[in-house]
Amino acid sequence: MSQPPLSDAARAGHSPFAGEKARALIPQARLAGPMPWVLAIMVALTVLAAGAGLSLGNLAGDARSELSGGVTVQILDADPRSRAEQAQAAQAVLQGMDMVAQSRIVPQEELDRLIEPWLGNAGDAETVPVPALIDVRLGGKATPQAIEALADALAGTAPDARIDAQSSWLQPVFSALRSLQYLALALVLLLAVTSAAAVFLAARSALGNNRATIEIVHLLGGTDGQIAQLFQRAVLVDSILGGAAGLVLGLAAVLALGYQFAALDSGMIASAGLDWVDWIVIALIPVFGVLLAVATARFTVLAAVRKML
Repeated sequence: MSQPPLSDAARAGHSPFAGEKARALIPQARLAGPMPWVLAIMVALTVLAAGAGLSLGNLAGDARSELSGGVTVQILDADPRSRAEQAQAAQAVLQGMDMVAQSRIVPQEELDRLIEPWLGNAGDAETVPVPALIDVRLGGKATPQAIEALADALAGTAPDARIDAQSSWLQPVFSALRSLQYLALALVLLLAVTSAAAVFLAARSALGNNRATIEIVHLLGGTDGQIAQLFQRAVLVDSILGGAAGLVLGLAAVLALGYQFAALDSGMIASAGLDWVDWIVIALIPVFGVLLAVATARFTVLAAVRKML
């Protein structure tokens, strides 16, 4: 079948399929269809996963920064008097070292409060000997060389001293946090792929339902790009609506979880809050979702129309 002659508008370079008439050629449901709601759910889950990943990153970063120069000196002597004497001697040596920024003997009352949930008042009665603790802050990082230098300095005055880098205690926790961050990233990528797949299926379904109309539009002189634009506009509106709704739902979930964790009143949890850069990243998630949906719809329609016509 030969194509009919183009109109004067078409010869002048104006598309006869632009504007409101073009959008009316292939009717697209907005909120009546599942697309906006599917995208809203995907964006909400992505916001929640991204917020969790960013919070875990802040938590791990602040903990590493705080503990990088932290060292604990334990005096492991069963005799209370000898233990106290070695602690005082070790404290005097530490305060005279240039590499030590600050050192403090942890009071016995504070130690008793720390072990009371597990041992009751055993520490007061000396039923279980509790080591004397000295909290040390170095001027730099607690490297193995720094630990060895401290051990050499305390060897003569506190032979029962044991020195540990505080960051080493939390290495399993840091590893777990890193694994959870990778899991959150994988979830974000999976949700992005799922969103693209949902747009792909919706576009293919719309193409199938409007196949006859698309063929007529093409015969009247409409190009593949113009036909793709008709679907892009529909997907753009649906994705904006879904992205906005998903952002609101996701932010509500993130704020609710943050409020619950803040109620724990834990210093470590408090460092997991989101800063302004994190909030900007979260706010950009719906924007990337819209771009992904529109790009997926365009490539899907162009590929399908070339095979169809």
